[in-house]
Amino acid sequence: MSSPSKTTGQKNSMFGSMKETVGNLFGARNMAQRGREQHAAGEAEVKAAKAQGYAEGTGDRIVGKKDSVVGAVTGDKTQQTAGNARQQKGARKQEWNQ
Repeated sequence: MSSPSKTTGQKNSMFGSMKETVGNLFGARNMAQRGREQHAAGEAEVKAAKAQGYAEGTGDRIVGKKDSVVGAVTGDKTQQTAGNARQQKGARKQEWNQ
């Protein structure tokens, strides 16, 4: 199974809604039901992708904080700067996936 994707999830949600609307418009209950299912699956994939992205951001923040502290304690400015950058990257990833 591939990783969840916000783009694919949004596409499936949109196409599912369209199928449901067309099915309801023409009285095609089977098509409307398949559309509802596709829409729900798309929404679930978007939520899963956001959760995965948020978790990755959390990991980046933790590792970045560790690197920043170790760099500060050892006097390694390169490691400290890299740690700070990774922390910021993790924070942005978390914000994007809320």
